[in-house]
Amino acid sequence: MYTSRIIGLGHYVPDNVVTNDDLSKIMDTNDEWIQERTGIKERRFAVKGTEDTTSGMGVKAAKIAIERAGIDKDDIDFIIFATLSPDYYFPGPGVMVQKELDIKTVGALDVRNQCSGFVYAISVADQFIKTGMYKNILVIGSELHSHGLDMTTRGRGVSVIFGDGAGAAVLTRSDDNSRGILSTHLHSQGEHAEELALTAPGMGTRWVNDILKDHDNGEEDTSYFPLMNGQFVFKNAVVRFSEVIMEGLMQNGLNKGDIDMLIPHQANLRIAQFIQKKFGLSDDQVYNNIMRYGNTTAASIPIALTEAWQEGKINEGDTVVLAAFGSGFTWGSVIIKW
Repeated sequence: MYTSRIIGLGHYVPDNVVTNDDLSKIMDTNDEWIQERTGIKERRFAVKGTEDTTSGMGVKAAKIAIERAGIDKDDIDFIIFATLSPDYYFPGPGVMVQKELDIKTVGALDVRNQCSGFVYAISVADQFIKTGMYKNILVIGSELHSHGLDMTTRGRGVSVIFGDGAGAAVLTRSDDNSRGILSTHLHSQGEHAEELALTAPGMGTRWVNDILKDHDNGEEDTSYFPLMNGQFVFKNAVVRFSEVIMEGLMQNGLNKGDIDMLIPHQANLRIAQFIQKKFGLSDDQVYNNIMRYGNTTAASIPIALTEAWQEGKINEGDTVVLAAFGSGFTWGSVIIKW
């Protein structure tokens, strides 16, 4: 059996910086309130009418990852795109990337696992490569949240958290079993699906016609804004993060002390700090950038992974752990020998 290895990383975030003070001008909030609860100082918002769409940002991140991988775009055999904010209801952004990069006819798969999306996408790519089906797979996580948030005091509990951006990785086949992705671990608990959800438009709830009808009647429908039971999500996240990281370590005969770098999904700095303390990791062993970008959902891990690598915090031979928890509930981990 082959091993899959990450050979190229790239990320892109919009130029438009939105600080907590900027948000305080349009809703009842302030810098101290946001930082105390989330650790976020600023985030990036895409400007409407620019190329910074979900697929557009994904393309920009992918170009960097492909160049760093040292391969040609036509060496890509398959595309996996993780997002909760696609350009269109359908088709998904995977085919948009294939078009914009002018890649030969290949398969394109979209993953809808929200904050766990990139971890799920890496797991799928890993299996395709290990079985010999594909050699080079482009994996992208990209999100454009800002255009769909309730930017009022009513929605501040959710809206102050999220930002826009994209990250990408190129995985390739390797015969060296001592390096690469050692294992991936995926879980879900659908009974809590509506604790963190956006329920409209949806075939089973309220469809576009219902929303338009309410608008014409002068009624405001908030079902097309994301809803989150923050405390419940937090309590579940800290438990599942710990479980799935330990699951991965144990499967590979590793322990907490073997972790060289943990890249957690950037959901909330307080969650990451809780996990860091529980695992006895130093600041140099955990990479966080939520302070600068907010929660970019499926893009958060590839953005953070790229930055950590760029800054020389990940080196050959390091044990790198990726872990995520989010809507669904879904969660997962990836154990890598770099």
